[in-house]
Amino acid sequence: MNALILAAGLGTRLKPFTDLHPKALAVVNGKPVLQRNIEYLQGFGITNVMVNVHHFADHIINAIEANNGWGSTVTISDETGAILETGGGIKKGRWFLEKTEDCVVMNADILTDMPLNEMIASHVRTMSIATLATTNRTSSRYLLFNSSGQLCGWRNDFTGERKMPFDHGSFIDKAFSGIQVLNREIFPLIRNQGKFSMIDVYLDICRDNRIDSFDHSTYKLIDIGTAEKLEQAGQMFV
Repeated sequence: MNALILAAGLGTRLKPFTDLHPKALAVVNGKPVLQRNIEYLQGFGITNVMVNVHHFADHIINAIEANNGWGSTVTISDETGAILETGGGIKKGRWFLEKTEDCVVMNADILTDMPLNEMIASHVRTMSIATLATTNRTSSRYLLFNSSGQLCGWRNDFTGERKMPFDHGSFIDKAFSGIQVLNREIFPLIRNQGKFSMIDVYLDICRDNRIDSFDHSTYKLIDIGTAEKLEQAGQMFV
C-alpha cells in the first residue's frame, strides 16, 4: 500500500517557527513530525511514501535526502508553483497513489497512535470508496454521518454554513482527524480542478458512493498547528 503525507501547508498558526521553516519539520522530542509520521506508517508495513511540498520545499527535500527517507522510499510531489490544498494535492499524486488498490493519505501536522491496520481492515470490510478517521472531540467543523457510519453532510459551527448532499434525518457529529484511506476507484470521480479541498469531493460524491467513518476517540491525537499544541505533543509522544 502506498501513502501520501500532505506537507505543503504554510503553517501560519505556528509562526514565528514557520517564518523560517516548514511546519512538517517542527520537532517533537528530537524528531521532526514528518519523520514521526513516516515511521508511523512503517509500523503498519507502509514504506512507499509520497510527500507533497510547497512552503520551504527545499528544507523538506534536503531533510528527506539527508536521512535516506528515514528508512522509507520517499517520492516528492512538487507544489512549489502553487499550493493545491488537500484535494488538489491528492489529485496531483494520483499516478503514485493508484498503483495500489487502496492508499493512505494523512496530514503531516498530526500525530496519533491510532491502529491504522484496524482502519484499513474496516475500509476493506465495508468496501468503502473512502474511510475517514474521526473522533468525538469538540471542533468548529464537523462531518455528519448517519447511524450506519456513512457520510451525508458537513457543518461549520463557527460560520453556520451547512452542506447536506442528502438528508438522513438524525446525524452523528464527528471531527475529522486528517487521515483517510482511499480506494483507487475514487480518482476518476475527482472532477475538481486546481486548488480545492478533498472534503468538497467527498460531499460531491457521498450520495452515490459509500464514505465511512472510522472512530478512534480512545487513542491519542494532536494537531501540532500552534506553539502550545507542539509543546503538548512533546508530553504525549516520547
